[in-house]
Amino acid sequence: MRELYPPIEPHASGMLEAGDGHSVYWEECGNPHGKPVVFLHGGPGGGASARHRRLFDPSRYRILLIDQRGCGRSLPHASDPAVDMSANTTWHLVADLELLRQERGIGTWQVFGGSWGSALALAYAQKHPDRVSELVLRGIFTLRRSELEWFYEGPAANIAPDSWAGFIGALPENDRVPGHLIDNYAKLLFDEDPAVHQRAAVAWATWEFSNLTVQPRPDLIEAAQEPLGATAFARIENHYFRHDGWFTPGQLIADAPRLAGIPTVIVQGRYDICTPATTAWDLHQALPHAEFVLLEDAGHAYDEPSILDALITATDTFAERS
Repeated sequence: MRELYPPIEPHASGMLEAGDGHSVYWEECGNPHGKPVVFLHGGPGGGASARHRRLFDPSRYRILLIDQRGCGRSLPHASDPAVDMSANTTWHLVADLELLRQERGIGTWQVFGGSWGSALALAYAQKHPDRVSELVLRGIFTLRRSELEWFYEGPAANIAPDSWAGFIGALPENDRVPGHLIDNYAKLLFDEDPAVHQRAAVAWATWEFSNLTVQPRPDLIEAAQEPLGATAFARIENHYFRHDGWFTPGQLIADAPRLAGIPTVIVQGRYDICTPATTAWDLHQALPHAEFVLLEDAGHAYDEPSILDALITATDTFAERS
């Protein structure tokens, strides 16, 4: 099993002035003359971390990470009730990535994304296919209505009734109506009172973080309890989900054939509750040239052992081919 590369620190970082009042944090690690790769975190609203730098061989990769609008070290932070979310959409994030690529003087780069990051990677690649050298995608999520309803409107409770009880219990009893839970959560998450929105945000994040792995991970549950991070995470996710990611129905799967010329690896855990394997399978049918890795002992998280092994195998292989 391959493991994360040793810890590294950025050799460059800054704030990308993206417009609309947003400053987006970016950092660059590894070999300044290496193969460019951009890491796209999940959520949306999850932010990048020091561990994410370690998915790539620092001797061979020029590694760029970005905190997408409203989260992590980017400003303004979505935990502030006064933040206007109207300029935080998929297509704003796609534009931010293209601006970063240009600002850093990169011609083409590998695009690596998991969970929501896989949706953003697909959206970016479909808009700018000539700028993508390879795609590495994990835990495929395309924000189809069926995917959102599975995890946030009740069906997934059949697998995880214990953690679902906390998610549904944070809503007023009259608002516990399947088909309307995402909308009803918005009323709490965007309430100006911290006592209201932070409690809802922690419940939202705890539901998600409780189901990232096959085996329980107390460290993930603990991370979901941090109120400001949870608030930004939950607000941004809820905002994107209420708008179906600003995609037409099934858009990312339907437009996947545009990527036929891009070497692609799809990594998916068979027991992924958050983003079930049917979406990864549908993407593979639309992208039959892609290498499809379906793992029999994994859920959703990038650092479950077999998922981590498959991801680093993919990045190492692409580096060797280059």
